[in-house]
Formats: sequence, structure tokens, C-alpha cells
Amino acid sequence: MSPLSPLHADARPGSLPRRLFLGVEHSVLGRVWRDRLDLEAQGQAQAIAQLHGHSDLLSRVLAGRGVDALNCAAYLDPTIRALMPDPDVLVGMEATVARLVAAIVAREKVAVFGDYDVDGACSTALLAGFLQACGCPFVIHIPDRLFEGYGPNVEAIRALAEGGARLLVTVDCGTTSFEPIEEAARLCLDTLVIDHHQAPEALPPAHAIVNPNRLDDLSGLGHLCAAGVVYMVLVGLNRALRQRGFWTQTNPAPDLLAELDLVALATVADVVPLKGLNRAFVTKGLAVMRARGRPGLRQLFDVARADGPPRPYHLGFLIGPRINAGGRIGDAALGAKLLMLRDDEEATRIAVELDRLNSERQAIEVGTLAEAEAEALLSLGLEEQGGACVVTAGEGWHPGIVGLVAARLKEKFRRPAFAIAFNGQTGTGSARSIPGVDLGRVVRAAVEEGLLVKGGGHAMAAGLTIDKGKLVDFRAYLELRLGEIVARARANDALLVDAALTAAGARAELIRSLEQAGPYGSGNPEPVFVLPAHRIVRAVVVGNGHVRVRAVAGDGTGIDAIAFRAADSALGPALQKAVGSAAHLAGTLSLDHWGGNERVQMRLLDMATPARANG
Repeated sequence: MSPLSPLHADARPGSLPRRLFLGVEHSVLGRVWRDRLDLEAQGQAQAIAQLHGHSDLLSRVLAGRGVDALNCAAYLDPTIRALMPDPDVLVGMEATVARLVAAIVAREKVAVFGDYDVDGACSTALLAGFLQACGCPFVIHIPDRLFEGYGPNVEAIRALAEGGARLLVTVDCGTTSFEPIEEAARLCLDTLVIDHHQAPEALPPAHAIVNPNRLDDLSGLGHLCAAGVVYMVLVGLNRALRQRGFWTQTNPAPDLLAELDLVALATVADVVPLKGLNRAFVTKGLAVMRARGRPGLRQLFDVARADGPPRPYHLGFLIGPRINAGGRIGDAALGAKLLMLRDDEEATRIAVELDRLNSERQAIEVGTLAEAEAEALLSLGLEEQGGACVVTAGEGWHPGIVGLVAARLKEKFRRPAFAIAFNGQTGTGSARSIPGVDLGRVVRAAVEEGLLVKGGGHAMAAGLTIDKGKLVDFRAYLELRLGEIVARARANDALLVDAALTAAGARAELIRSLEQAGPYGSGNPEPVFVLPAHRIVRAVVVGNGHVRVRAVAGDGTGIDAIAFRAADSALGPALQKAVGSAAHLAGTLSLDHWGGNERVQMRLLDMATPARANG
């Protein structure tokens, strides 16, 4: 089925090159809708369809993600073999592998120090699992978020050294940990850092640091999560051990392809771009998950009541939050322990505990979010006249949920958002950004300016520690550094639409066809479709502020849709007010397998009225 064409083109001088979609210049959420394909991409879509025989819709989706006719086949079948470079392309890899080989051969005790989030748990489980297969003694340490904070700390390093560790490996942390790594050196404890966070020009005195975001690393792999970097280290380590004759018939090498489920989970949960090697990691990792061979993940999928085969949605919204729950409000090491388990009974026990902690976390989040939203509304005033960033802080907020609060504030106010939990004069916080605004960079700069005790992160997320007396100055600094950048990013905040469909065209076969261009996520967005002028026959609030919708096309064909957390935004009331009327509905399509029955459902992202669009 050919997609319907946009009805209007934007021909105004100085406008964006993409056409207006259905003429929508101001949706319910205040956004312009644009065709994802510019003229060049439309030509590529035609070429893909003609040369490869793909449907017009799949060809449009591929072209809208930068795929051309020449690389189409490779894109649709991303493989580790084709996309992974030699691990030695990463700076510090050879020294890291050599030191790990020496530790394994000498049976030195290795301390694996991980972060308390999903990426840290997966990274820890990957490395510790490989050491276990090698017969190398190891101990893992995941810091307590509340009492230790992020990354290595001096007290933990001393305890690990006293416990007999001779090699310290930090995963998903360590790039800026000067004092702890200096202490490790003083204790004759070699340190290897395997990380992916943004790095300063000066690096701590570790034995070796593998981080594709080092300023001197030219590998082009800065989009990997930490687990992806750890996996590359294991590939290099496995090769080095094989060359030494370490692996034998009675001591075979572990199957690294079977570990891709952990890399896929971390890649999706850490919201790194699904491009290049990351797409291959997730594609192959999801295939590993379908075999349900890892007890910890199998039990988590079951307690989360995940429907159908594993999908990125499950990893990001069901599995990831439960692993994170341990690090947020419980035992930080639970996630890593669960992912390493081979015993079903113990895996079930930990999975149930993480599910309970996740429910407790949700309850804590609701109260804190209400306080943060009230503070944000007071500080911002009228949204369109507000500042560059939302910066909220509260005494006694749980530091384990500030990242979630920041994410909700970012969604609601369409600005970078910070949430800071103060305990006396010191606060720990998290931040989430919008496309086009690099928060990791500005947080690192604020550390160098003396406004933050410490901080760092990625373009889209950052963490920080701040003294209460610096909060006002930090807010002013953000406005100065990010005012113009945020204004420009918000002005370009268009909803990019792949095509228009009718309810009759939104079939299961279509969705399965489009899955060929997945997995979708950060950097490879899900296809966005518009149902033009469909009549809303029902819109009711369900669950935690979700709005469930039934829409009908002119031919009488209906489709179910849901707008998550929309009741308190402009979208929810607009949907309810539009019952009985026609509306343009924008969203993504998925297959719902709840109750064992397969049905198509749209996740609503925005809405516009035909009158407004054509006016």
C-alpha cells in the first residue's frame, strides 16, 4: 500500500527544507509537523523501491534514516562481523588486554567496580562472567548510590585492596576518578578503566583507559555504551588468550555471541544511538534473548509480564527499570548478580525482589515529581517565556529517582531539566536533555568553573554533585551558556512524520514489514504515522494518567490508540474534547500481544485539528 502524500508544501522563504505535513504548523503540543523526507531522501526512497523491490512505505522509512539504495541490503542485515572493527582500534586496548591476560594466567584476584545503572550492571556481569569462565578469582563492587555516590571512591578501593585484589577494573565509570585511582596506585593496585563517558583532557593515572570518548581516541566508536566497550575488550582478550593456547578442549573459550543479550539490554537502556555496531548488538542480542537461556533475564521478563517476543520497548520500559530499581532504592548489586546467575530458584527470588523495588520506586517518584513540577511552574512562569532549563531541587528527595524526575520534567516542559536531591548542604542530581543540547559538555564545564563539586555524562544525560550555596549561580550559568542553544533547539522541535495511513492500512503485516528497518530507538526513531481526519469516538483516562482512544476512518474501520502520561499534558484534554470530531492523529504503531491475542495499537504522540491545519 502506498503512503498517502502530504497535502501542503512549505514554500516560505527561509523555511526548513522538509515540507509541512498535512499543513500542520501548530499542533496541540505546539509543534510543527514535517515530512521526514526532504527531496533528496524522496529520490532515495524511489531508488530503494525500484532496485530492491521493497514496498513504498518501507523504502520511505529506510530513506528517512539515511539509507540509500547502495547500502540498503547491509542495513537490513546488520552483522557483528561486518560492523565491528578490530578492538585494537580503541586507544588503550592493547595495554588493557595485556594486563588482563597477565591477571588471568597468574590467577590474580580482580576487582570489578561497576556503576549502579543497567549499563553498569551489564558491563559488570559481562566482565565478571568472562573471568569466571577463565577460572580467575574476582570480586564485584557496585557502589551504594546514597552512601557512596557514583564511581570509585577511596574507602571502597582500600577495602578491595585489603581483600586481596591485585587488579582493579572500573566499568561504566572511572574516567574522571583521579583521587580513587591515585589511592589505588599508592596501594600497588593496578587500575584499568573501561568506560564511555565524556572525558576531560587530563586523565587519571590508571594503567590503561579504554574509552572511545577520550579526546585522543579516533576510533569513531563514541556512540557505544559501556557494555559495548566491555564487549570489545572481551573480543580482544579472547583472541589474546587463544593465541597463548589458553583455551583447550577441556577448557573451551566462552561463546561471546551468547553474551550479546547483555550488550543489547545496556545499549537500549542507556539510550545510546542505535546506529552502526549498536544496531547489530541489539539485533543479535534480541535473537539471543528469544532463546530465554539466561535465567535472570528469563525471570525478569516473566515477572514484568512482557508480551510477545523481546523488543526494545521491553528492554527500555520493563526490564531496564527493574534492574535499575536495585541501584535506586535497594541493593545496588542485585542487577549484576541476577544477570550472572545460572540458578533458576535464586534468579526468581531476585527478580521478584527487583519487581517489588520497582513498584516502591514508582510510588516515591509520584510524590517527588509533583513537588518538582510545582517548583518548575513557579520558576518558569508561562512556558513559552520561561528560561533555558528547568532546575528543581528538594531537601530529602531520594537521590535514586532524580534521573526519572528530570526525564519527566524534560518531557513536560520541552527543555533540558535538572532534578537535585539535597541532604544538608550537598546535593546530588541528574539531568536529561533535548536533541541539540549537549548537557554532558556544559556540566563538565561547570565543574571546571568551580560551580559543581563533580559531574559529567553524555549529550543527553548527566549527573552532578553541588553545594547548596552554588545553586543560584549554577542556574544563572546554565541560562548564560544554554539560552540561545535551547531556544534554537526548541524552535527546530518539529514532529517528523514518515507517512500518512488510514486505520485500514495499519495492519499487522505492515508492522512486521517495517520491523526489518529496526530495531528502533535513539538515533533510529520509530516510524511516525498520521491518521488524517479520523473521528475520535472514545477517549478515556486509564491507569496512571494514560488516555485510551478509539478512532474511526471514513470507511468505518477503527483503530485503538493510547497516549501515555497525557492526562496532565495538553494532549489528553484535547483528545477528550475532540470526541465525536475528526482529528489528525500522529503516533507510532505496534503489535499488542496482551492476553495472547495480537492486535494493532497506535501510541499517540500528538494531535492536530483539520480546521487548524487547513486554516
